[in-house]
Amino acid sequence: MPQPARPKLGQHFLRDRRFQQRIVTSLAIQSNDMVCEIGAGRGAMTELLAARARQVVALEVDRPLARRLLQKFVNKPGIEVLEADILLSDLAGLCRHYQREHCFVFGNLPYYITSPILHHLLDYAEWIHGMGLVVQREVADRLTALPGSRLYGYLTVLTHLHTNPRLEFGIPPGAFSPPPKVDSALVTFQMKPESTRLPAEQRKALLEFVKLCFTHKRKNLLNNLAPVYARSRVETELAALKLPPSIRAEQLALEQFGELLARLR
Repeated sequence: MPQPARPKLGQHFLRDRRFQQRIVTSLAIQSNDMVCEIGAGRGAMTELLAARARQVVALEVDRPLARRLLQKFVNKPGIEVLEADILLSDLAGLCRHYQREHCFVFGNLPYYITSPILHHLLDYAEWIHGMGLVVQREVADRLTALPGSRLYGYLTVLTHLHTNPRLEFGIPPGAFSPPPKVDSALVTFQMKPESTRLPAEQRKALLEFVKLCFTHKRKNLLNNLAPVYARSRVETELAALKLPPSIRAEQLALEQFGELLARLR
């Protein structure tokens, strides 16, 4: 009897049908959508996504899995399987290929590359109308954290710049094969169209500034900004924004980062 494909590349396949159905029901997929699926694995979610959308482009970087998916969906015109790495994939090019202005992105992300994938996806924010990502629960909490939380950080601000994220529900290890050692969660993302109207250089400058602010989370803003800005100048601008000199980066909302950067320029 042939053995099932062994997971590689940090893969944990979602096998629980209840959670599969619950996830797809939670996604804001429209009947005319093109869905880009990251890491299609064995194709269980691919079929459910195809039942909701007009077109599913299933990306799978693992060659044996990609070949099995090609065989499985060979007679399914609404599903195209690509042996491809999402980190090297051009979402704008995919949308143009299928003559779409936007796509919906779904993925069960390997834990160790969640952050690089999220960065890559948000580089294509103008081509995405919504996302649903299964991630490690701690990462989900970080993405949806509010200012003042210990989990609030650069990744949170990056996410909130482009989207309104929402933690939908947790997923236990037993729902996956093999079971991971941590809990997972589904996070959905409603895109902010206004973020894509911000000039690219301005977005880049803001994110670099936010990253500088979070250089050392235990330090306050004054100390983190000291290598670039004069301490007295930062104190003056914080006071103008009615912010105390002892404030830390995790206490600032997205808009306050933008206001502070504009004053320091």
